[in-house]
Formats: sequence, structure tokens, C-alpha cells
Amino acid sequence: MKAVQSKVRPCYLILQFCAVFHLIRFFHRQLMLTRQAHVGHDGRMQQTRFGHSWLRALARCAGPAALAWAAAAPAAAAPPPFEDSIAQRAIACTACHGPQGRAAPDGYYPRLAGKPAGYLYNQLLNFRDGRRHYGLMTQLIEPLSDAYLMEIATYFSQLEVPYPSPLPVAASPEVLSHGRQLVLEGDAARQLPACVQCHGQAMTGVAPGIPGLLGLPRDYLNAQLGAWKAGQRRAHAPDCMKEVVARLTVEDINAVASWAAAQPLPASTKPATSLPALKPGAVAITCGSAPAPAATAAVPAKAQK
Repeated sequence: MKAVQSKVRPCYLILQFCAVFHLIRFFHRQLMLTRQAHVGHDGRMQQTRFGHSWLRALARCAGPAALAWAAAAPAAAAPPPFEDSIAQRAIACTACHGPQGRAAPDGYYPRLAGKPAGYLYNQLLNFRDGRRHYGLMTQLIEPLSDAYLMEIATYFSQLEVPYPSPLPVAASPEVLSHGRQLVLEGDAARQLPACVQCHGQAMTGVAPGIPGLLGLPRDYLNAQLGAWKAGQRRAHAPDCMKEVVARLTVEDINAVASWAAAQPLPASTKPATSLPALKPGAVAITCGSAPAPAATAAVPAKAQK
């Protein structure tokens, strides 16, 4: 029973935190829509009038929110039966990452469903151990064991849910052509490997540890590549992505993200089971990866680049 309670407590804390977080976002949006009063040139009076407008907006929002809270109270008093299943516990993750881990509509929280289990597990470790930086994620997973993180990663990796159609990308033909060149061919003069050499010829990733590039918004791809270039995102040593992104310019990053975000998904979105054949003249490099929990340390895999 204590083992079950140890799993239940973090999940309910996560659910409570997410509920408060989204209420704060709701009120913030309402307040940002409040019209600011303009009273001549009296700055002090303008601040006072703006303060009253802020309070009126809060009062307007608080009434409906209180009614909704009261209506939800009976349901909260009788939660669904506890199953002690990973599917029920993973619901906490979907508050940000979307139903079934499909991704949030704002493009900020990425898709989890169908990603390789080893990749998801490594990213959870990276957030917990400081190689990736997002305070909310770090606080949520800090108390969880390696085995539990692997259980979460495995669950989401096995979900098969459809991808949405790619959103239109506002980029010139020249930018898209440059992005296509880097993704599919690389740049031998700058020792830049093609993205597909590691992420798979179909760009759906390679199991167990390499993610796909398709189905991700341009802003998300830009943010992650930019974080690597700025040293804000790291991976287990040897960090091959750090080496590759260091050779990219800001224009390269935008071109790659723009072209990849505009590509349709293939009929099968499952990760490949092996890396593509190494092209003539390409050099294989070593990428680090965390060993699976409760398993002997494995030799880092060779990434063909």
C-alpha cells in the first residue's frame, strides 16, 4: 500500500499544480484584455483608474470562476476509481502536452506520443539533472525514480495517435531550399552532416533514442536548436548535437526549422529500427545516452553522420 501511495501522491500534486497554473493563465488573459483608462495627462490618476479597471476585470472573472468551481466540487468529491495504471497516472502529463500526448495547440509543449522510449527517458533525465532547463518540468519529475521515468517514457512511446497536418510556414523559396539541402544532404564543406543521417531517412526518428523531426512547429524547432547553440540545452556526453549545432548559423537554423515544419507526415510515422547507411565520405560520430534503469551501462551508440 505504501508503494502505491508513493506513486499516487506525486501525480495528484501534479494535477493540482496544473489546475492552478491554467487558472492563472485564464485570469492573466482576461486582465490583458482589459481596456486601459486614459485620463488626460495626470499620470497618478491614470494609474489609479487603471488599478480600478484591473479590479473590475478581476471581479467579472471571479464570479463565473467561483460558480464553475462550485459546480465542479461534487465531481471532485467523488474522483474516478483509482486504477494504479500508468495510463491514469500519465493524465497529469497531458495537462500541458495535450490529450494522449498529442502536443499542445500553442506549439510550446511538444508531442510525446510515438516518440522513441529511450529518447523520452533521456529527456526526462535531462530536465531532472539540469541538462535541459524548464522549472515546471524539473519540479514535477524531481521526486520520481529512474524506473518510474522509464515507465512513463515507455507508455507514451507506445501510443499510436494521428499527427495533425503541418501548418503553413511563412518562408521564402530560397530559405526553404536551403533548409531542404541541410536536412537531406548536409554541407560537406562545413562538415555538417545531413539531419536524416541520424533522424532517419523518413525523419520519423530511429529507435530507441533518436527523435523524429516531423510534426513539430517551426518555433519549437527554432527554440531547441537555438538552446543548443546558446548552451542552454545539453545531452549526455559525448554531446553530438552540440557539435553539429555549433557549426550552424542562425540563418541555417531558421531554414532547417522552416523546411522541416512544412513537411507532411509519411504513411507510417513509427521510428525506424536502424540508422540509414552511411553515405560515401561521411564520418560516424559517437552520441551519448543514459543506460536504462537497473541495467548495466551500455556502450554509447554510434551515430552515422
